[in-house]
Amino acid sequence: MAREQQFLVVGLGRFGGALAQTLIELGHEVLGVDLDTKTVQDHADELTHVVECDSTDREAMLQLGAADFRTAVVAIGTDMEASILTTSLLADLGVERVVAKAITQPHGRILERVGAHRVVFPERDMGVRVGHTLTGGTIDYIQLDPGFALVEVEAPREIVGKTLAGAEVRRRYGITVVCVKPAGGTFTYATPDTVVQEGDVLVVAGETARAESFSSLT
Repeated sequence: MAREQQFLVVGLGRFGGALAQTLIELGHEVLGVDLDTKTVQDHADELTHVVECDSTDREAMLQLGAADFRTAVVAIGTDMEASILTTSLLADLGVERVVAKAITQPHGRILERVGAHRVVFPERDMGVRVGHTLTGGTIDYIQLDPGFALVEVEAPREIVGKTLAGAEVRRRYGITVVCVKPAGGTFTYATPDTVVQEGDVLVVAGETARAESFSSLT
């Protein structure tokens, strides 16, 4: 199975299952691995291949061809020991890119030390993302880098009826409007001549503080 467009996903809980399904929808092939019989059965009709297996068992993982995958995701939930051992095993097998889910910061640091090339914190990141949407006019929030974000906001009243150039959003607010979605429409790229209408949704990029300050204008 192992080619560039094929992925190994270990742990098919809420995060791993959703990730595997997304890869399938994007046209990739996925080998899903989980220790729980019911979980394997639940995903049998969704993924390319699903196997019930102890991912900490080196021989079992070798038989599955784990060493042949270029990308593996360790999405094991609360069993930190299994998460760490699986990540270490995949790194030892020479998997080119191992992405591992962490529950806590110490867990994440250990995963990095045993060979994870990327560590993700789904629960923490979603908490941060939702938290930013609870104030001002922020609809969605994606942190691109520490201190820099992409924010989806309701169009502030003070720029409604103006072009982006006329509103001088970059000079006045220190952000860049990337795209605009009219009420009932779809997103289109923003230009200096784009006229902001009431009910528009804007996607803006900028320093986090400036983007959030802009969203609070609504």
